[in-house]
Amino acid sequence: MISAPVNKILPYSVVDGPGNRVSIFFQKCNIHCAYCHNPETQRLCVNCGACVKQCPAGALTVMDKKVCWDSEKCCQCDTCIAVCPNHASPKVTEMTPEQVFAKVQESIPFIRGITVSGGECALYPEFLVPLFKLAHGAGLTCLMDSNGTIDLSRYPELMEVCDGVMLDVKSWDGGVFHALTGGENDTVKQNLRYLYDTGKLEEVRVVCLPGYVDAEATVDGIADTLGDVSKVFLKLIRFRPFGVRGDLEGHPAPSMAFMNRLKARAESRGFRRVLIL
Repeated sequence: MISAPVNKILPYSVVDGPGNRVSIFFQKCNIHCAYCHNPETQRLCVNCGACVKQCPAGALTVMDKKVCWDSEKCCQCDTCIAVCPNHASPKVTEMTPEQVFAKVQESIPFIRGITVSGGECALYPEFLVPLFKLAHGAGLTCLMDSNGTIDLSRYPELMEVCDGVMLDVKSWDGGVFHALTGGENDTVKQNLRYLYDTGKLEEVRVVCLPGYVDAEATVDGIADTLGDVSKVFLKLIRFRPFGVRGDLEGHPAPSMAFMNRLKARAESRGFRRVLIL
């Protein structure tokens, strides 16, 4: 039986693709961004138990050396997330595609589709295929929100049932990318071209933070790689410190003057659909 760790399911979201959508957040990521807004999704729980005694609702216990979460007792205070030393969460449920789709069905007919995110959703291609098929059967569109570090061309069955990918291009220079995420970005650039050529590039996202992200070079690199970017939807996202842990916790957001200059640069390179968030 296919299953995957699900961190949360938002029944309604208007910021994860076009229209009102159900957003499904998977647990675990293969990179670790310094500006991550939900760092508790980065790793799987190692059952260290640090959170158990801190839970004010008594929703966490240890059974057979595993931390168990009682959703009925949970008061959603997120104390367990705050005290976790591992960028993980005990509030994760192992679910099948059928179980996830049952939650999606609760939001029909008020949604246009579903969006899978993370963590990193592309870590679970075998799970996404049957989930997307179930969603398509209900007339829903299926999008992925991905960091792009997994070669999507290796999963043709998944891409056949995926309607589009919202691709995070976190930086262009490999050294900057590694300092920011701990990973490598050659595959991100490969996916950018692949998704564009196959008509699956729903949007490109760049989180902007001067001094940590080479946003100008990223905009130029995307334009140089794709050529005609007149129809590419580019989202320039201001870094915000909400949820961030580590060195960037409390770091100020970039100014709107900076964001407007970046937007003007993108438009000068041929982008016609540019949105500052």
